[in-house]
This record gives sequence, structure tokens and C-alpha cells, in this order.
Amino acid sequence: MGHSIRFFILWLLPVFTLLSLPVSSSTEVELPDLGQSGGGMLTLAQEYELGQKWLRVYRSHIPTSTDPFLQDYVEQTILNLARYSALEDKRLDVLVIENPAINAFAVPGGVIGVHTGLFKYAENQYQFSSVLAHELAHLSQRHYSRRLEAQKDAQIPTLAAIIASILLSATAGGDAGIAAISATQAAAMSNQLSFSRQMEREADRVGMETLVRSGADPSAMPDMFEEMLKITRYQRRPPEFLLTHPVTESRVTDSKLRAQKYQTQPQFASLEYLLLKARTNLLHEHNPHKAVRIFESMLESKVTPVEPAKYGLALAYTRTREFAKAQELLTELLKGDSKNFFYIIAQSKLWSEEEQFQKAVKPLEALLKDYPRNHPLNVSLAEIYMQAGKYEQCQQLLERHVERRPKDDYVWYLLAEVHGLAGDILEVHRARAEYFMLNGLPDKAEIQLKNALKLVDSDKYTRAKIEQRLKDARDMKKDMEGN
Repeated sequence: MGHSIRFFILWLLPVFTLLSLPVSSSTEVELPDLGQSGGGMLTLAQEYELGQKWLRVYRSHIPTSTDPFLQDYVEQTILNLARYSALEDKRLDVLVIENPAINAFAVPGGVIGVHTGLFKYAENQYQFSSVLAHELAHLSQRHYSRRLEAQKDAQIPTLAAIIASILLSATAGGDAGIAAISATQAAAMSNQLSFSRQMEREADRVGMETLVRSGADPSAMPDMFEEMLKITRYQRRPPEFLLTHPVTESRVTDSKLRAQKYQTQPQFASLEYLLLKARTNLLHEHNPHKAVRIFESMLESKVTPVEPAKYGLALAYTRTREFAKAQELLTELLKGDSKNFFYIIAQSKLWSEEEQFQKAVKPLEALLKDYPRNHPLNVSLAEIYMQAGKYEQCQQLLERHVERRPKDDYVWYLLAEVHGLAGDILEVHRARAEYFMLNGLPDKAEIQLKNALKLVDSDKYTRAKIEQRLKDARDMKKDMEGN
């Protein structure tokens, strides 16, 4: 087994031990309260370092979304919820994974992952937030560390075998891995099951408290659970999220009773959330002509509100290069809401595709003066600058933005691309090295940094910075190889 796979298996252990194992029973037993959240065997600093290592390895194997609207929304939602949570260490890393399946997970050290499929299944922003509040509760209650304490006598070979089976399932396509999981987990199931249920129930309770403090509708959590329960009934094999977070009738009932203690409010999906759902529908449909038919069908069925369907159709028409049809829809949308960032950026993207670059950049440059930190604005304008051949402006924009978002691999990717187009080869190597470091690829980062050193002139400061990053890459490589 190669170094990268061995390391991947090793650092997947936190996820496995954090989340519940699949359960087939629909009954739950009353269990003693877990008491105060304990420090367990790991300090917060150790958990954070663990999460950072896991994050790099995960990124090296699983592609994440480059959609700035989705990334920004998930980040802001999680950061807002974290303000109202019991989380001690609020350093958070947010992954948005382009996958239509419903899934979300939390890894010790403040890493939270969300599949884009969650937008499909959560009807409104409150239901979406309820899932994230639950994941934050896993982190704030230190569930991984507490499970380590409870399972300190567990056999690592057994856990490693289960992780290997999970990898087999991911790479071989399901049944082989599922059979292997069943064979290896049986002996440990009885000891882990009750503890997992306790943690899920505690995460439900603590997550609900966070949800209420944030101002969200508490009934969103049981409503989301009921939606998940429907999925388990109608699908032969439930999504991974429902295998690791099993939903039972009892759990739905508990959540409803808990929500009744608080004042509920009518749940209405915000326009922003519905526009994000439209973007994910388009993201998941790789055939642009089929996407057009989907959104046209939505409009024909007189879905309300109509704006998200029009927005999605305008984006789909832009992809199929039916620019006149896209323009007609965007004109209607902007007439009704001229300050909506979704519509303004869509209009600029359309003009850019038509090679009307001056018209495309003007509204985004104006907005950026008032909202210099806005992630969708920065990324969208950078992409248009690049398409327009405005490389210097693009470089300056991305260099400012990457200072604000030094761990955003897509921003580093764009920066490397524009440096290359501008002919700044030294900076190409440096930006690519940062991209590879973030994605757990120190070998490739080392190659880029060695090439960068060859191009440095008498600038001692730049040389010193590159040499330090080269040392960092080599240290990461040793760490990943277990040396």
C-alpha cells in the first residue's frame, strides 16, 4: 500500500469514530446522560492539528466546489451558527463538496464538510441550518475525543480494517465495500452503538439550542428529520449521511417535542436560498440542454416564486449560448431587483460570454468599491478579467483576495493561472505550490518551489520566503509518510 493511501486510512479514523455506525433498528433505549463535555484524550490544540492534517489529505482525494456563491453561503451560515454555539475553538474550515447526495460531516479540529446535495433536500435555509447546527454540536461537545476515551481499549487493526472497507466501497463501487464493512464491524458494533446514539441525541439537543439562539425556526430540525426519514423508506440503500446519522421515528418525535418548547415561526425559504438551490440544480446537471428543459418545465408548471426558475434558466441559456433568451430573463429579473448580486453577476457573466468585456466588468468594479471583501464578487470579477485579457488587474485583485482567504485553494488556482497568462513564471510556481500544499500534495509543491528558487534574482527576502515554504513542504511530506 502506498504512502498516500496508508496516510489516508490513518487520518480517516477521526471521521469514522466521530460519526455513528449504520443502524437498522427503529427503536431507541433511554441511556444515562453523558454529563459535561469532556476533554478526553486530546487537547483542543491536538484536535486542531489533527483536523488540519485530515483536511489536506481529504482535499488531495476529493474535489471540492469552486462555486463562490455556495462556498460563501455555507461559510457564513456556519460562522453565524458558531457564534451561538458552545464551540470553544472557533477556527473553522468549511468544505463544499460537489456531490448531489445528501451529506454533511464534522471532523475534530473544526472541519465541516457539506455536500451540495444538501441544498436539494433542505427546503429552506432553516432546515439547511439545522443540519449544520447538529454538526457544530458534534464539535462543541468534543465527541471524537470523548469516544477515544471510551474506546481506548479498542483494537486499531479492527478500526483500520473498517476504514479500508470504506475506501473499498468508495473506489470499487459499493457492494464489495459494504460486505467488507459488515464482516469487520460486527464484533465492535454492540459496544459502539449505544455510545453513538447518545452522541447523536446530544448533538440534536445542543444543535437545537444553537439553532434557537441564532434566531432560526426550531421546527426546522424535526421537519428536516422527517424529510430524511422519507429517504430511508423510499431508497433501497440510504445516502451515506443517513447511515452515519440514522434517523428513527423516536428521534423525530424527540425533536418535535423539543421544538415545541420554543416559539416557532412560519418557515419561508428566502429568495437567496432558492437562488442557491437553482445554482445547485444547474451544477448537478452536466448536460446544459437538459438543464434548460428542467427550468423551462418549472416555469411552465407556474412554480412560485418564479424568480429562482428564471434565474436558473438564464444561467442554463448562457451555458447553451442562447444569449438573447438569457438576456430577456435577466432584464426581467434586474427590473424587479436591480441590486441583487446573483442577477448582476449573471448579467456580467453573460456579457463576458458575448465578449462585451467593458460592459461586463463595470458593474462588478462599482460594487467591489462598496463590498471589497465579497467572495462571489472577487472571484467572478477575477474570472472575467482573465477572460478579457486584463491580467494585471486580475493579479492585483486576486493578490488582495488571497490575503483575506489564504486557505482557499481555488483562489490560489486562479492566481497561478493568471500569473501564467501574464508571463510571471516565478509567481506561477509560488502560487501553484500553495495550491498543492493546501491539497496535501507536498511532492508537487516541492517541485514548484525548487523551480521558483531557480528564478529568484538577488531578492534575499523572496528567496528566504521560498526556502521556508520549501522546508514546510518537506516537513509535510515527512509527516504524511509517518517519518
